[in-house]
Parts: sequence; structure tokens; C-alpha cells
Amino acid sequence: MSTIEETKNETAIQPPVNTASKKEGGSLSQAVSKFLALLSSVRFGVILLILLVALSMIGMLIMQQNVDGFDKYYAELQPSQKLLYGTLGFFDIYHAWYFNLLLLVLSLNIVLASIDRFPTAWRFIKHKKLEAGRKFLESQQQHAAIQVEAESVSQAAERVRRAFRAVGLRPTVTEKNGRVFVFGERGAWNRLGAYAVHVALLTIFTGGFLTAQLGREGQMPLTPGSSTNQMTNLQFNLDEVTRVPVGLPFTVTCTDIQQKLINKDGSIMANNTIDWLTRIRITDETGTREGLVHLNEPLDYRGYRFFQASFISQGHARNIKLRLTSEADGSTQEVSIQRNGSAQLNDGTRIDYLDFFPDFRIINGKPSTESDDYNNPAAVLKITTPAGQQLQAFAFAAELPSGAPVGAPVGGYKLRLVDFEKVPYAHILSVQKDPGKIPFYTGGALLILTLGAVFFFSHQRVWSLAEERADGRGFDVILGGNTNRNKLGFEDRFKRLVNEIKGQPEVEGEQS
Repeated sequence: MSTIEETKNETAIQPPVNTASKKEGGSLSQAVSKFLALLSSVRFGVILLILLVALSMIGMLIMQQNVDGFDKYYAELQPSQKLLYGTLGFFDIYHAWYFNLLLLVLSLNIVLASIDRFPTAWRFIKHKKLEAGRKFLESQQQHAAIQVEAESVSQAAERVRRAFRAVGLRPTVTEKNGRVFVFGERGAWNRLGAYAVHVALLTIFTGGFLTAQLGREGQMPLTPGSSTNQMTNLQFNLDEVTRVPVGLPFTVTCTDIQQKLINKDGSIMANNTIDWLTRIRITDETGTREGLVHLNEPLDYRGYRFFQASFISQGHARNIKLRLTSEADGSTQEVSIQRNGSAQLNDGTRIDYLDFFPDFRIINGKPSTESDDYNNPAAVLKITTPAGQQLQAFAFAAELPSGAPVGAPVGGYKLRLVDFEKVPYAHILSVQKDPGKIPFYTGGALLILTLGAVFFFSHQRVWSLAEERADGRGFDVILGGNTNRNKLGFEDRFKRLVNEIKGQPEVEGEQS
């Protein structure tokens, strides 16, 4: 295409409509640029971080719905509080849409700010300023002029180079137009410390996002012999809180629960407890695994973690010890039976341990317990005689009158509960799947290290220019340097550098 044709085409596409389109396009481009400038602004990022901290504090001050005891907390709130907190999502703030949006925008701000400012920081690493004029040196934070006796400018520069190395500055010597420059620095990587902090924050945010979106948690009450392939989680509505089942990719069977007490004759409450132990069997397509969950010792399986959370405080017995008195000859024998277990006597009688009541009462014609405490403990038993007859019996810890119906012999034996091991009715395990745990803790550790590196170290730079004096008597060495932080420490290092070049030993007691 000829130049004339190009000119004609350019002239032909200049109608007013297109000019307006260009203006609209320019306005749109300016709006996008302003938006990106705001999104990459450090000040905007600080504001977002403050908002994130404020929301996290709300999550700490207002009990979250996945915390044990939320039911009681929620019931004690005023109706107006329930409505307000529920509408704003404060009961589950870490899963609220605005919390995740804030995390996303803050992460984007960090990424864009890093991209925007990284080239400047990288120039300190990749493209070092090796030469500096007298005016530049004299304008630095620290500067000095020294007269050096030497046979040549190279010899003077070598003396400066050795002094740089002596005070911990890595020197680089450059010669140009008869002048010799020595550049020394330490801690240049500190310029990239902020970006390491950004990486740590993004790692933490990623872990938190994975936990919020893919994490699963709930509670699992277990009694010996029970099996389940699900846990329950709280579902919140403005007017009520309900528990909903959450499926698990395996089945958990409780084989035993145990409670180690400080005083075996005391209560089973937390102030008299050393440890809670729950023995479980996990079954899935890969097989079966035995596990133990106790205080401060969670169990991990397939990304799920089992914790001791709480217990159902109604008293029960892990095992019982019975004294049996024969109705026929008055002989006695003692047997111990595990919870849900049985014992076989010599004459073929079988005794099954069915249930336990810590404070036995007959309520509405049925055996029950009046309280959770061990005021009148009794074990419920099933007696199977050698003839196959099945009878229900009760064994009491208290001595009963001889004429009491519940104390009458059953299946040829008079029964007495002589001992038992206290244990709660059930243990409640907290089950959590936290895919963001590893990145969260990795980011936290990295954040601590990088913040320490950023604030306890600095990038220190010093330039020197060696040139012959006008009178030909030696050489002038002009020094200048700066640091991005820790100015007092840099000032001390600069003084030592000057003394090294002058050949003067450090004065005893002078700050080092």
C-alpha cells in the first residue's frame, strides 16, 4: 500500500463518532488505570489488612457456631443480638462471603503491589551502581573525605578495598578516566525482604481459604460398641440452631472409653480428671486400623484429625465387679464384666452387663436415673440360666433389705455390685479436616523469619572515589554511603571504615 493510500485511509476514519469512541476508550483506559493504581496501593492494602484484623477480632469475641458450647451461648443471647449477628454472619464469620472477598482483594493487592515495585528493588540486586561522583557522595547520609599517601591511585584504591572488606562490606573496584571507584555493600537481599513477607502472607491466606472452603468439622459422640460413618455439624438459622449430619469416607467404631481420675471415689468432672481416653476402630476400603484418642494426643487419619472435645456427664461404669451368693448353698463368688460384656459361671449361667444407672430410681414404672451423680449406683443385668431362661436383674452397690423385691435372688443367685470403674456415658470427639493447615503454618513460620530478617538487618552501601590531589601530594578518597534502615548501626560501621582507611586503631570503649 502506498503512502498516499495510507494517508487517505487515515483521513477517512476520522469522523466525529470515532473521535467520541476514542474519548470513551481513553476514559475507560484511565478508569482502569486508576482502579489498578488503587488496587496496588500500599495504603489501600493497609486499610484492607486493618479491616481483616477487625473482622478476625469479631470472630474471637463472638463465639462461632462450630465451637463446642455454642448452643448454650446462642440461647443466652437477646433476640435482637441473634437477629443482628445472624444477619451479618458474625456466628460464622470466617466463612462469610465478605470475609473471603476481603481476603481475595487483599491478596490481589499484595500481588499487584509486588509486581509494581519489584523491578525497582531488583535493580539494587542486579544493576548495582558502581560509580559515584563527588557531589553524589557528599549528599549521602554518611560522607567523609580522607587524604591518603600512596604511590598510585590504584594503590590508594587497594587500601580502600581492604578497609571495606575489614568492616564487612563486599568491595567491587572500577576504574574509569583515571579515577578509581570502590563500591561495597552488605545485606542487598534485604531489599527483597518485603516480597518474602508478601509471599508469607499469601501462603497464610491460601491456607485460610483452603480451610474455609474445603475444610470439614463436626462432633461425634461415641459409646462403647457404637459405630458411625458421619459426624454432626451445626447449621445456623436466624431462629434456631440445628445439627446436621456430615458424611465421612470411613466408619468409626468405639471399642472402649476410659477416664483417669485423680480421686477414684470423686466425681467424673474435669476438675477430678487427668485424662480421657477413647479407643476406636476405623474401617474403610483399605482395611481396619485401631486408634487411641486422648487428651493432647489427637489421632490423624486420611486428613481427618480426632480430638477429645467433651463428654456426656451422666455417670456410667466401664466395668463392674459382682458378688454372687448361691441361693442353694450360700457359697459366694466374684466376677468382673466389661461394659457390654458378659461372664460365664461354672454351672453354665451367663451374665450380660446391659446398662448402668448412677442414681437408680423407678420413674413411670421404668428403671432410670434421678441424677448424673453416683448416689445410688446399680447395674442392669441379663441372667441366662443353664436351661435357657432369660431374666432381668439389678445389682446394687447399697445393701438392700432382705425383703426388697429388687434385691431378691435371680436365676439362683443373689447379686451385689461390689465395685465399678467410673466413666462418662459417652465421649464426644471433635473431628476436623483442615487442608489448609500445612500452608497456614508454613506461611506463619515464614512470616516470623522474614519479618525478623527485614527489621533486624539492612542494606548498607558505601561508595568511594580515589583521585590524585591537585598539588600532586597523595590522593583524596571521598566516601559516601546510605542504608535503608538501622541508621545508627550504619553510622558506626562508616566510622570504623574511615578509621581503617586512615590506619587508626579503634578507640577503646568506642561504640562498635
